[in-house]
Amino acid sequence: MVFGSPSSLRLGHRGVPGAARENTIESFRKALQAGLDGVELDVHRSKDGVLVVHHDAEIEGHLIAQTRWDDLKQQAPWLPRLDEVFELFDQHPAAKLNIELKSEPPMTDGREQALVKAVSAWGGRGRVWVSCFDPLALIRLKREGLEAPLALLLAQEEMFELLDCLPIQGVHPHFTLLNKDAVSALKAKGLFVVAWTVNSKSAAQKLAGWGVDGLIGDEPAELVF
Repeated sequence: MVFGSPSSLRLGHRGVPGAARENTIESFRKALQAGLDGVELDVHRSKDGVLVVHHDAEIEGHLIAQTRWDDLKQQAPWLPRLDEVFELFDQHPAAKLNIELKSEPPMTDGREQALVKAVSAWGGRGRVWVSCFDPLALIRLKREGLEAPLALLLAQEEMFELLDCLPIQGVHPHFTLLNKDAVSALKAKGLFVVAWTVNSKSAAQKLAGWGVDGLIGDEPAELVF
């Protein structure tokens, strides 16, 4: 199980963005070296089907979904593939990995199917889960047979109304959407709760006290207490 500890998991938001370029192998390595339980990262699909770790839909002026991997790598040599992240995590068998799948609603380019295949091939069962803002992408992941927990990302309060309609096991609300009663209500539904982006120790301690299952933040020192 990804979530089974009485304490909250601490995850580096795209690694440690203050210490290395975000969403890079070096940034993820620094997060693990800092004592965090794992990392959160973002994934897109290139034109030729490579799962690319990057936050925005474009890089160096090129849309990732419309550009082949070799061309992307030439433009941004630091850009990692998801399978390279899996190789890093093979060296840290206790580390957890939250993959945020970026989407292009309402259409899909097959990124859900590609991610399901990649996660299945890696075999990191019990260590990985997938989150997404797009409800349709979550439904596609479920239909494709993803063998990992799914979580809805929430940035607006009204998105909570979608929870009963989706095949999810968890929620990732922005931390400002949570209070003690909200966390209790979500957990009463059987959902795990991971808060983002938590960058102060006081907020992290308050959220942990409310019983959230995970904290995502930019600063390791603010999450470890």
